[in-house]
Formats: sequence, structure tokens, C-alpha cells
Amino acid sequence: MDMQRRNLIRGKFFSHSEDVRLPWLKSAALFYKNCTQCAECIRACPERIVKKADGGYPAIDFKFGECTFCGECAQACPQELFETHINRKSWAFIAKVEQACLTLHQVSCRSCQDSCAYGAIKFELVLGMIPRPEINDQLCTGCGACVAPCPSFAIEIVTNKNMKLSERSINVYQY
Repeated sequence: MDMQRRNLIRGKFFSHSEDVRLPWLKSAALFYKNCTQCAECIRACPERIVKKADGGYPAIDFKFGECTFCGECAQACPQELFETHINRKSWAFIAKVEQACLTLHQVSCRSCQDSCAYGAIKFELVLGMIPRPEINDQLCTGCGACVAPCPSFAIEIVTNKNMKLSERSINVYQY
């Protein structure tokens, strides 16, 4: 299936490489070529955040919670779509604060910081302004814990273009 053509017809002008599919995929091209849409990964996810997305392909929907990097989705897949060495930082996604953030409109809010177990979101004091969130991309795992609690839906999980997969190394699971 040509997802770029499908998106063009649907009026979506972005690449599926930006979508948050599943952690530890070998490549987006391999995923779209070989995923049978069997939904085994959806059934296996204990957090219930893997959902059917465009074209019936599975993707993580952080509106339902965070990824705990348990590896259940990768283990359940009957295809060889996933890396065999799994670690929390093996996918290059991080949180990004968008313009809808309440603090950018001088409304005090720290729901994202409160939900981040890794301490990746900090608020810096600025004289005469509401503190704004800053995301440390070295600490951010892209788990999505900050997405659902945001009252203005201002946090997205996006590709971290500054980080290579080889730079990520904290093990949490290996099969």
C-alpha cells in the first residue's frame, strides 16, 4: 500500500515516517510492506494504547495513556517487523510542546511536568512571565505520559531528528 498516495487523496500532506507507530520497528517501509494488520499487537498491549489507525495499521494513541516499553506488542507480532534487542530509548520519538500550551498564553499549568516520571520536562522561571515547559531530549523517552493530562492537547510525540538510534541505550527488556 502506498501510504503517501493514500494521504494525498485524504488531504494529509505529511509522511507516515512521522507517525508514532510502534516502538522498535526495523523500518517504516518494512512495516507497511509486511504488516498483515492482524491486530495481535493491539490485543497484546497491556496499556491499551495500540489502536488501529489510517489504513488499518496499528499505531500508538497517547490519548489513552503512556507506553511502558514492555515489549508485548513486538513479541505478539507474527511478522519479523521488530528489532530483537529492545530498550526504552531505542525509538527516536520525543515530546514536543505546541503553540496551544496554556503557559504560552500566560495561564499557569504544569500537568506535563507532573506526569513525566523521567524528569524530562522542566519549567524555567522567567521574570514577568509564566514559566514555560522545556523538554530535555536526552531524558525524554517519548513514552507519551505527558500527552493525555495536557488540558489543551498541546503535546505531541514527534520524531527526534537530533538523535541517532545508536545513541539510545537504556535497557528495559530483551527477548
